[in-house]
Amino acid sequence: MTLHIICEVKPDFHFHYRQLAEKVIAASLETEGFPYEAEVSLVLTDNSSIREINRETRGIDAATDVLSFPMFTYPAPAVFDNLDDQWEDCVNSDTDEAVLGDIVISVDKVKTQAEAYGHSEKREYAFLITHSMLHLMGYDHMEPQEAAVMEEHQRRILDHLNIKRNL
Repeated sequence: MTLHIICEVKPDFHFHYRQLAEKVIAASLETEGFPYEAEVSLVLTDNSSIREINRETRGIDAATDVLSFPMFTYPAPAVFDNLDDQWEDCVNSDTDEAVLGDIVISVDKVKTQAEAYGHSEKREYAFLITHSMLHLMGYDHMEPQEAAVMEEHQRRILDHLNIKRNL
């Protein structure tokens, strides 16, 4: 697995943000049964920049915590049967890794949401990466049933990593 991290702001966390991102991404891929080696890009930014991206890409003029930009399309969440049909457009030809997509996280939101939810920044950061990885593998939460499935998968991945809400 290859992880590219772009730090637009200094992520002054009290944990090693690269190592944690690698662990969460690897656990997400393993738990969901992703059948290939993967490449993911992670951008750590601030509220102002993520607001601009949100406005440009989704037409929502507000800062958000995380944005996901998947490369593949799926017939259903974590159904990887059709990836061969998209392979040429979504593979890094140098590494032969599937380029899953991009994750953009607001470091500002990690800090404020961790405080608001009463858990650590480490847990919030891991949660946002897990949430986004599931989007990169075809999950969504627009309908209540989809949200329940996605929440269960998020919980399972974070439990596997022993990352609890009170950490």
